[in-house]
Amino acid sequence: MSKKVLYELEFPVRCSPGILYEFLSTPAGLQEWFADKVDFRDNVFSFSWNGTEEEAEVLEQEEDEFIRLHWKHAPKEEYFEFRIQISEVTNETILVVKDFAEKKEIKDQSQLWEYQVKDLFHRIGN
Repeated sequence: MSKKVLYELEFPVRCSPGILYEFLSTPAGLQEWFADKVDFRDNVFSFSWNGTEEEAEVLEQEEDEFIRLHWKHAPKEEYFEFRIQISEVTNETILVVKDFAEKKEIKDQSQLWEYQVKDLFHRIGN
């Protein structure tokens, strides 16, 4: 098995960082676009899709800025992150998604994230 590499995707979004952060860091917000059902307990999110459940531990977070999560089944050094940045040039809000994938899977994984984020943007009226 080849080693996974970190990749990053950027999505401009017409939304305040505070509202966007709610959709990225709370069970109710994540359940709107990321998973069918989301629970949070003891710093761990439980995500359910069609009866399959995955758990992700919150590694770090800063309100209105970012949340970094680690899938419990993944190697220790891997994580996924939602970061909110403000463009210095255009002053628009940018959602940055960081994740790990094998090099040959980055394109497919990126398309999956694009699909998910498109659903997020639909939910926030973007």
